Amino acid sequence: MTETLTRLRYRYWPDHWVGEILSKRWTETAIPVLLLGVVVFVSGRLIGNFYTAGALADTLRQAGEIGLIVLGMGLVMIVGGIDLSVGSMFALTNFFALLFIHVLKWPVLLAVPATLLCGAALGAVNGYLIGYLRLRAFLTTLITLIIFRSVYEILSGQYSTAIAGNLPDSEVWDFIGSGAFLGLPTVAWFYAFVAVAGHIMLTRLRVGWHIMAIGGSRRSAYNGGIAVRRTVFLCYVGCGVLSGAAGCFFASRLATAGADIGIGMEVLVLTAAVIGGISLGGGRGSVTKAMVGTLLVLLITNGLTSMSASGGVIRMVLAGILILAAVIDVRWLKNRQRIISKVYVSPTYHRLGVSPDCSMGGGGAFALNNKLRDVTLIGLGRIESPEDVILDRDDNLYAGSRHGDIIRFFAPDYERMEVFAHIGGQPLGMAFDREHNLYVCIGGMGLYRIKPDKTVERVTDETNRSWRSINDDSRLRLADDLDIADDGRIFFSEATVRYEMDEWPVDGLEARGNGRIVCWDPRDNSTRTVLRDLKFPNGICIASDGQSILFAETWGCCIKRYWFDGPKKGCVESVIDNLPGYPDNINLASDGNYWLAMVGMRSPSYDLAMRMPGFRKRMAQRLPLDEWLFPNINTGCVLKFNEAGEVLETLWDLGGENHPMITSMREHKGHLYLGGISNNRIGVYKLPGADATFSQYERRWRAA
Repeated sequence: MTETLTRLRYRYWPDHWVGEILSKRWTETAIPVLLLGVVVFVSGRLIGNFYTAGALADTLRQAGEIGLIVLGMGLVMIVGGIDLSVGSMFALTNFFALLFIHVLKWPVLLAVPATLLCGAALGAVNGYLIGYLRLRAFLTTLITLIIFRSVYEILSGQYSTAIAGNLPDSEVWDFIGSGAFLGLPTVAWFYAFVAVAGHIMLTRLRVGWHIMAIGGSRRSAYNGGIAVRRTVFLCYVGCGVLSGAAGCFFASRLATAGADIGIGMEVLVLTAAVIGGISLGGGRGSVTKAMVGTLLVLLITNGLTSMSASGGVIRMVLAGILILAAVIDVRWLKNRQRIISKVYVSPTYHRLGVSPDCSMGGGGAFALNNKLRDVTLIGLGRIESPEDVILDRDDNLYAGSRHGDIIRFFAPDYERMEVFAHIGGQPLGMAFDREHNLYVCIGGMGLYRIKPDKTVERVTDETNRSWRSINDDSRLRLADDLDIADDGRIFFSEATVRYEMDEWPVDGLEARGNGRIVCWDPRDNSTRTVLRDLKFPNGICIASDGQSILFAETWGCCIKRYWFDGPKKGCVESVIDNLPGYPDNINLASDGNYWLAMVGMRSPSYDLAMRMPGFRKRMAQRLPLDEWLFPNINTGCVLKFNEAGEVLETLWDLGGENHPMITSMREHKGHLYLGGISNNRIGVYKLPGADATFSQYERRWRAA
């Protein structure tokens, strides 16, 4: 019963529940929400008629106006800045709205956009000084606060009488400030629209990811190619526009240009943003946090007002809350890396079948032998981490190096070698196309192409983002292995969307469906994900029908088949569902079957740990990486199988003396060439009775 409950708990809960339910992100949102619930309860007890329709409508109107400014403040805070001039911008845009409507008699459809444009211009002043001239945000906006306030006082003194004596007769203008739709104020509907749009921008659009990246580390964002200055500038412009929108609603509702409008609003808005959970350090925040913070501050302010507290007392309380929230925020930032390292890993329940018998002389398909013990070695000590190997039409041998190079060994003796191309990242899977271009999956970089003249080109490094993903999974983190269809489409595996290449053990610890298969189509240069939720997908090989691929799931210890064309398009079927080890690359054999490398072998202790997610989580929290429980990666194995899932032959190197952790193999003219990401050599095994004329390049592209 306990095991059943554990399996249900970890296997069927969505990963964003399991991985984030106790995480920093969930806690940051939960605490303000709980605090908001307490404030609402207390307000209902202390304020008379708090729950009446009229009182709630008034609260929503105030929340909408202030909330728009909080959204603007939150935007500049997330990008790593601050705007103390929001109160003055609010007062000025309120004045401009009244000037356009009351004095100049402009129509509403012209006055409102003009007011928003004025807000954008005010924000652009801050944005240009901070974004392009790189002035300090705090000091700059403090100065513009004084300047904008002075301009407001001068203009309002000249036009206050004209504004008060020329009330407009416009039902549209009145509806903006005091109207309602379906029982909710107009400003509440507008705020909801802006909030949804802001949420989509920050979480689903590239500009939002850029804003988060700049706030997290401006230098790293710049080095990553993000237009930092322009993005910061536009964030301040957006803050000005939102302040202008709030000014329009306020002007329509109260029609006043009093001297006290906007005074102290920067404290109120900043308090709302910080108490909601938007970080003063930048790079962390959301629309939801801004919304919760707005309601908290508004209810506290209204509660104090109903208790006849003076304006000075209210501002003092807000300042105290701001200091407390800032202290908590700074302390959180100081320790966030240590906290994240404890809660980020989220193992799941993962049950494998009983491992097949691999005993020596057992007579089964996986019976142990030492056929790979005596192999010829190529490049011993001259190459590091040849994860994949491949041969061209001239029998030259290619392999990747951990130094970011593609090394070419020249036939026939493979003694002479050269750096064929320098890419800069760890080369993984490789494949030649009809034009003899070499396509390579690069860990952390994506899919690249090397032309025969050694020119290196980036093919793709991103794909479509999953709408149900918590983190941004559009960037290719760990492109692994690939193969090319007859029409030129390239199918390649991405082992994990959560972790970088050097963090692959953490993905194995989780055993979740973090991987996917991606297709790049040269016909329209598009990249799309065709299969998701795979447990570290690895080897890819086009099947004999030309309409499907065989792929390996490393942590699933299985081989599956996916149809990308034909009558079974979109279907996935199991080919081998219970291997004794962890599969890696798959390639063609001369007899029409397939070779498979196993990167490591299963053990009873590790299989048991896979059924104990709590144990694995505690292990990750309490032990350093080099003391974690790992799969056995000391025994090398290559096997041959057919499309029916029958294992036809196995080749072992017991003890891994020549080839531990075999990650790839290629059959070529009667020999099997072996690669391994932890090796410093390439092995060559002579296949008894194999076709000595077989070349994968000629077989695949003979029509060329």
